[in-house]
Amino acid sequence: MTPELRTERLALSPYVPADEADFVALFQDTRVSRWMGDGARSEAADRALFGRVFTDVYAANRFDVWAVRHAGRYAGHAEIKPSPEPWLDGHELVYALAPAVQGRGLGRELAVALTAYGHDTLGLAEVHATVDAGNAPSLSLLARLGYTRVRDIPEDGGGTTSHLTHRRR
Repeated sequence: MTPELRTERLALSPYVPADEADFVALFQDTRVSRWMGDGARSEAADRALFGRVFTDVYAANRFDVWAVRHAGRYAGHAEIKPSPEPWLDGHELVYALAPAVQGRGLGRELAVALTAYGHDTLGLAEVHATVDAGNAPSLSLLARLGYTRVRDIPEDGGGTTSHLTHRRR
C-alpha cells in the first residue's frame, strides 16, 4: 500500500476516488501534460488512467502513486515506479505540479522527498528520471539535487528524452 509522506509543506497520500476531477484537470492542462509521457491526451484517456491507478496499480501493489497536496488542496501528482522504458532497468520518479503552485520551491521539495523515499524506503542504489530534453526547469532542478545526465535518447517523433540518475551516497 502506498504510504503517506510529508515534507515541510507537502502531504503525499494515496489517491481517493474524489480526486478524479483534480487529477484529470492536472493532466488536461497542456502546461503540465506537454512534459508527461507522450503529451496531452483526451479527457476520457485521463479518466481511464485515473481508474487504472485503483484497478491496476493499487490493487496489485505495483508501485507507489500519490496525490500531492499543499495547504490542504490538491497540488499535483507523484510516482516512483519501475521504468516502462525498455532501455532503463530501474525505478524512476515522476512528478507534476499544477501551474498555480509552481515557482515556490515545491518541485524541489517533492523531488527531494521522492528521491529519499527511493533510496531509504525502497532501498534503491539508483533513482532515475526521464525528462524531455526541452524541459529546462526540471533538468536544472534535478541537476541541483545531484542527478547526473547519463544519456540522451532520440524519440521517434523527433524529440529527445534525457536519462538522469541519482546514486545513493
